[in-house]
Amino acid sequence: MEQAEKIKKIKLVILDVDGVMSDGRIVIDDNGVQSRNFDIKDGMGVVALKMLGVEVAIITSKRSGAVRHRAQELKIERFYEGIKKKTEAYAEILEDMGICDEEVCYVGDDLVDLSMMNRVGLPIAVGDAIPEVKEAAAYITEARGGYGAVREVAEMILKTQGKWEKLLAKIG
Repeated sequence: MEQAEKIKKIKLVILDVDGVMSDGRIVIDDNGVQSRNFDIKDGMGVVALKMLGVEVAIITSKRSGAVRHRAQELKIERFYEGIKKKTEAYAEILEDMGICDEEVCYVGDDLVDLSMMNRVGLPIAVGDAIPEVKEAAAYITEARGGYGAVREVAEMILKTQGKWEKLLAKIG
Protein backbone atom coordinates (compact mmCIF):
# COMPACT_ATOMS: atom_id res chain seq x y z
CA MET A 1 0.00 0.00 0.00
CA GLU A 2 1.26 3.46 -0.86
CA GLN A 3 2.52 5.42 2.15
CA ALA A 4 -0.01 8.25 1.70
CA GLU A 5 -2.83 5.73 1.84
CA LYS A 6 -1.43 4.29 5.08
CA ILE A 7 -1.18 7.77 6.60
CA LYS A 8 -4.77 8.64 5.65
CA LYS A 9 -6.02 5.69 7.75
CA ILE A 10 -4.28 6.79 10.98
CA LYS A 11 -6.62 7.36 13.94
CA LEU A 12 -4.09 6.85 16.72
CA VAL A 13 -0.44 7.84 17.21
CA ILE A 14 1.41 5.99 19.97
CA LEU A 15 4.62 7.52 21.25
CA ASP A 16 7.55 6.08 23.13
CA VAL A 17 9.09 8.65 25.50
CA ASP A 18 12.85 8.36 26.03
CA GLY A 19 14.51 9.00 22.68
CA VAL A 20 11.24 10.04 21.00
CA MET A 21 9.45 12.67 23.08
CA SER A 22 12.68 13.44 24.91
CA ASP A 23 16.27 13.40 23.72
CA GLY A 24 16.90 10.17 25.62
CA ARG A 25 18.90 11.75 28.40
CA ILE A 26 17.85 11.35 32.01
CA VAL A 27 19.23 13.88 34.47
CA ILE A 28 19.42 12.64 38.06
CA ASP A 29 20.15 15.18 40.78
CA ASP A 30 21.86 14.56 44.14
CA ASN A 31 18.50 13.60 45.67
CA GLY A 32 17.80 11.00 42.99
CA VAL A 33 15.15 13.15 41.31
CA GLN A 34 14.97 12.53 37.57
CA SER A 35 14.18 15.05 34.88
CA ARG A 36 13.88 14.97 31.10
CA ASN A 37 13.88 17.57 28.33
CA PHE A 38 10.81 17.92 26.12
CA ASP A 39 10.52 19.97 22.93
CA ILE A 40 7.71 22.54 22.98
CA LYS A 41 7.11 22.05 19.23
CA ASP A 42 6.58 18.34 19.80
CA GLY A 43 3.96 19.30 22.37
CA MET A 44 2.20 21.49 19.83
CA GLY A 45 2.25 18.54 17.43
CA VAL A 46 0.44 16.40 20.00
CA VAL A 47 -2.10 19.18 20.64
CA ALA A 48 -2.67 19.62 16.89
CA LEU A 49 -3.31 15.90 16.35
CA LYS A 50 -5.79 15.80 19.20
CA MET A 51 -7.55 19.00 18.03
CA LEU A 52 -8.24 17.38 14.69
CA GLY A 53 -9.43 13.99 15.88
CA VAL A 54 -6.26 11.89 15.88
CA GLU A 55 -5.86 10.27 19.31
CA VAL A 56 -2.42 10.21 20.96
CA ALA A 57 -1.17 7.65 23.47
CA ILE A 58 2.07 7.06 25.34
CA ILE A 59 3.46 3.63 26.16
CA THR A 60 6.76 3.72 28.03
CA SER A 61 8.76 1.07 29.85
CA LYS A 62 9.92 3.51 32.54
CA ARG A 63 8.08 5.32 35.33
CA SER A 64 8.68 9.02 35.72
CA GLY A 65 6.92 11.89 37.41
CA ALA A 66 8.23 14.25 34.72
CA VAL A 67 6.70 12.13 31.96
CA ARG A 68 3.44 11.79 33.87
CA HIS A 69 3.27 15.58 34.24
CA ARG A 70 4.01 16.09 30.54
CA ALA A 71 1.26 13.63 29.56
CA GLN A 72 -1.19 15.46 31.85
CA GLU A 73 -0.14 18.83 30.47
CA LEU A 74 -0.80 17.58 26.92
CA LYS A 75 -4.08 15.94 28.05
CA ILE A 76 -2.94 12.50 26.87
CA GLU A 77 -5.45 10.20 28.52
CA ARG A 78 -4.05 6.94 27.20
CA PHE A 79 -0.86 6.95 29.24
CA TYR A 80 0.87 3.67 30.12
CA GLU A 81 4.10 3.69 32.14
CA GLY A 82 6.27 0.92 33.52
CA ILE A 83 5.16 -1.34 30.68
CA LYS A 84 7.61 -4.12 29.89
CA LYS A 85 5.51 -5.71 27.13
CA LYS A 86 4.13 -2.81 25.12
CA THR A 87 1.93 -5.02 22.95
CA GLU A 88 -0.27 -5.86 25.97
CA ALA A 89 -1.14 -2.19 26.58
CA TYR A 90 -1.53 -1.83 22.82
CA ALA A 91 -4.10 -4.63 22.65
CA GLU A 92 -6.09 -2.91 25.41
CA ILE A 93 -6.07 0.38 23.47
CA LEU A 94 -7.18 -1.29 20.23
CA GLU A 95 -10.08 -2.98 21.97
CA ASP A 96 -11.09 0.16 23.83
CA MET A 97 -11.02 2.33 20.68
CA GLY A 98 -12.43 -0.32 18.35
CA ILE A 99 -9.67 0.15 15.80
CA CYS A 100 -7.20 -2.15 14.02
CA ASP A 101 -3.44 -2.21 13.44
CA GLU A 102 -3.69 -0.39 10.08
CA GLU A 103 -5.16 2.65 11.86
CA VAL A 104 -2.20 3.05 14.21
CA CYS A 105 1.10 4.87 13.93
CA TYR A 106 3.88 4.08 16.40
CA VAL A 107 6.99 6.24 16.84
CA GLY A 108 10.04 4.56 18.34
CA ASP A 109 13.81 4.61 18.56
CA ASP A 110 15.19 1.52 20.31
CA LEU A 111 14.96 -2.28 20.67
CA VAL A 112 11.98 -2.19 23.05
CA ASP A 113 9.94 -0.57 20.25
CA LEU A 114 10.41 -3.29 17.64
CA SER A 115 7.45 -5.44 18.72
CA MET A 116 5.15 -2.46 18.27
CA MET A 117 6.73 -1.32 15.02
CA ASN A 118 6.31 -4.76 13.51
CA ARG A 119 2.61 -4.70 14.28
CA VAL A 120 1.20 -1.25 13.46
CA GLY A 121 0.13 0.09 10.08
CA LEU A 122 2.57 3.01 10.13
CA PRO A 123 5.82 2.38 12.03
CA ILE A 124 8.02 5.47 12.28
CA ALA A 125 11.61 5.76 13.52
CA VAL A 126 13.10 9.02 14.76
CA GLY A 127 16.19 10.25 12.90
CA ASP A 128 18.65 8.99 15.51
CA ALA A 129 17.01 5.61 16.09
CA ILE A 130 19.11 2.45 16.11
CA PRO A 131 19.57 0.69 12.73
CA GLU A 132 17.14 -2.15 13.54
CA VAL A 133 14.34 0.31 14.27
CA LYS A 134 15.06 2.29 11.12
CA GLU A 135 14.91 -0.94 9.15
CA ALA A 136 11.46 -1.73 10.59
CA ALA A 137 10.15 1.77 9.83
CA ALA A 138 7.96 2.88 6.95
CA TYR A 139 9.23 6.43 7.55
CA ILE A 140 12.28 7.90 9.30
CA THR A 141 12.04 11.46 10.57
CA GLU A 142 14.69 13.99 9.70
CA ALA A 143 14.54 15.27 13.28
CA ARG A 144 16.17 13.44 16.17
CA GLY A 145 14.13 12.27 19.13
CA GLY A 146 13.34 15.12 21.50
CA TYR A 147 14.16 17.70 18.84
CA GLY A 148 10.98 17.97 16.78
CA ALA A 149 10.47 14.39 15.58
CA VAL A 150 6.96 14.18 17.06
CA ARG A 151 6.04 17.51 15.46
CA GLU A 152 7.34 16.24 12.11
CA VAL A 153 5.14 13.15 12.40
CA ALA A 154 2.10 15.24 13.39
CA GLU A 155 2.53 17.61 10.46
CA MET A 156 2.99 14.73 8.00
CA ILE A 157 -0.19 13.03 9.21
CA LEU A 158 -2.32 16.18 9.31
CA LYS A 159 -1.14 17.40 5.91
CA THR A 160 -1.64 14.00 4.28
CA GLN A 161 -5.10 13.69 5.82
CA GLY A 162 -6.02 17.14 4.49
CA LYS A 163 -6.45 18.60 7.99
CA TRP A 164 -3.56 21.08 8.06
CA GLU A 165 -5.58 24.02 6.71
CA LYS A 166 -8.28 23.32 9.32
CA LEU A 167 -5.62 23.55 12.02
CA LEU A 168 -4.35 26.87 10.69
CA ALA A 169 -7.91 28.23 10.60
CA LYS A 170 -8.56 27.08 14.20
CA ILE A 171 -5.35 28.58 15.53
CA GLY A 172 -5.30 31.74 13.42
